[in-house]
Amino acid sequence: MNQASRAGIDHLVVAAPSLAEGVAWCEATLGLTPGPGGAHALFGTHNRLLRLHSTVHPKAYLEIIAIDPAATPTRPPPLRRWFDLDDPALRERLRREGPQLIHWVASVPDIDAACARLRALGIERGPVIDASRPTPQGLLRWRITVRDDGQRLFGGALPTLIQWGDTHPADGMTGADLGLQGLTLQHPDAGRLTAALTAIGLDGVAVHTGPAGLRADLTTADGQPLVLNPSTPA
Repeated sequence: MNQASRAGIDHLVVAAPSLAEGVAWCEATLGLTPGPGGAHALFGTHNRLLRLHSTVHPKAYLEIIAIDPAATPTRPPPLRRWFDLDDPALRERLRREGPQLIHWVASVPDIDAACARLRALGIERGPVIDASRPTPQGLLRWRITVRDDGQRLFGGALPTLIQWGDTHPADGMTGADLGLQGLTLQHPDAGRLTAALTAIGLDGVAVHTGPAGLRADLTTADGQPLVLNPSTPA
């Protein structure tokens, strides 16, 4: 099966109380300054991006995302922002503990079919919406699952699904000084989470039973290990 027809890790989501705090966290924690990102008018958020090196997931990257205080979402209330960014408990946690890995996004070749397979398991990943943001190279377009309530599901361990248009953001990113060695998921209902990953055609991601969470194992440019959310066992 060629890479384009497989589900895979698209990107890791690090949420921050503000984008400036997210950039500072990246520099202090990862030793790198993230590259440019953009604004998401639909959700009133903005981001910065960092390319990851992975032979298994060659277009993987890390997204640092925050609510843009200067923007009002064009997605009308009571619809919520993506990734639980409107959730008071998550916002308080970010305020108290700072930027952190909260979620991940899986790329799929057919997002409608993947959602249908999850629905057959009793998992409503949310409607598929069209999203876009401007870039210097033109408009970046994608289709993504976002629930009306904005929930990530499974405590962030179940991925949001994405299907890119003609262009992937990683195509315009330079460098890949940070290696993605593995992603580990944890949830009390590990069996159901595993079944969900199988349903969307994604393998190679470890799933453990325990409190909901996810862990990313990375390596720096000089080969040193670096772990995001080390409390989740590998």
